[in-house]
Amino acid sequence: MSQINKKGDIMDSVELARFLTAMTLAVHIIFATIGVGMPVMFAIAEFIGIKKNNPIYTTLAKRWSKGYTITVAVGVVTGTIIGLQLSLLWPTFMQMGGHVIALPLFMETFAFFFEAIFLSIYLYTWDRFKGKWTHFLISIPVIIGGSFSAFFITAVNSFMNTPAGFEMKHGKMVNVEPLAAMFNDSFLIRSFHVVATAFMTMAFVLAAIAAFKLLKNKFKKDTEYHMKALKLTMILGVIFTLGSMLAGDLSAKFLHQEQPEKLAAYEWHFESESNADLVLFGSLDEKTQEVSGAIKIPGLLSFLADNSTKTEVKGLNEFPKELHPPMIVHYYFDLMVSMGVFCLVISGLFILTLIFKKLRKLTFSKPMLYGALLTGPAAMLAIEFGWFLTEQGRQPWMVRGYLKVADAATQAGGLTLVTILFGLLYFVLLFTSAYVLIRMFKEKPAYKDVESIAKERGDT
Repeated sequence: MSQINKKGDIMDSVELARFLTAMTLAVHIIFATIGVGMPVMFAIAEFIGIKKNNPIYTTLAKRWSKGYTITVAVGVVTGTIIGLQLSLLWPTFMQMGGHVIALPLFMETFAFFFEAIFLSIYLYTWDRFKGKWTHFLISIPVIIGGSFSAFFITAVNSFMNTPAGFEMKHGKMVNVEPLAAMFNDSFLIRSFHVVATAFMTMAFVLAAIAAFKLLKNKFKKDTEYHMKALKLTMILGVIFTLGSMLAGDLSAKFLHQEQPEKLAAYEWHFESESNADLVLFGSLDEKTQEVSGAIKIPGLLSFLADNSTKTEVKGLNEFPKELHPPMIVHYYFDLMVSMGVFCLVISGLFILTLIFKKLRKLTFSKPMLYGALLTGPAAMLAIEFGWFLTEQGRQPWMVRGYLKVADAATQAGGLTLVTILFGLLYFVLLFTSAYVLIRMFKEKPAYKDVESIAKERGDT
């Protein structure tokens, strides 16, 4: 059935299904990113706290893990909704390939429960062990659970891009090999990219919080706490950003080999050629395929594709027009890269102020703090643009080469109302989780927790 919009035109149920799915993923990716990145952050903080016998780092770990529980709870809700929406909105896809991707979907659930169990133990066993390292070791299963949860759900998405592990007979996927389907060609690169960017984003989100507290510090005794938090997160931010850029480079090379039409769409590259330019921003006339107002870097696209400016990069004109991804993906790519570069520049400058004594006075200067404050939103936006990029870049395919989005969507009615209701639900979830997190720490200065931990350890 079709939906009717305000103008009386027919609104395709495919577009409503796509919009609702995009809205759900846009919300879920926030909590999924936190779910993967935060355990690493509080584990590192606790490790340093034990190693240096410094209660400030232990307090960081304790408070970060406490806030993390709220996001985990909301992530469960949005993650469950995604599972339900696969059957509700994309029944043909589930009918055709549900049994093929069943293994990673099941393993993702198992990984989440594994993480949740050890997170509960981690939260309720502070100062319960004689050995300082025992509690820290419990954080490792939490990291493993969060990371493997990302691996398994990424395996499902990778299958949609590079399907494997089955034979197609009479429109059905038969002779299924679950492991081959899960460990498809793009699995390793995409999983590395997802996890690296989650670590990077979480580091900058926490850096932004520390920078905000230093700019608007209500408790002066918390200054040292927030300064150490900013130092730690900015250093980790540089490391994880470099890892994310490596993952991005490997992804570009993979797309050149396996999904050349996707790479060509990212860069508005229409004619096959060597020494291909990397195109940044600009505007496109799709009829004439002319790009205007763009910054073009000669040979860089060829170099990214295969480490040589002589590499020939396939153009979009080599593929049927009906199989071209939407050209808007170019802007997603540019914005994603720009946000990542911004985070690298700010964190890199921060590190330089730590290295060179003459620059030390700039480390916690207002311009630097405002820059650090912006890295959190920038990193999260990079995650969002990255997912818009990869999902729209796969268009028009639901399962590349086998099932198109238009054929996979439900034809059921009532999607307009469902979309509105889910939109309201997401607003409530986002608002409530933000409100609870703010209230959780607003009137609770960190220095009291630091003093409490120091007292328990017998420090003066």
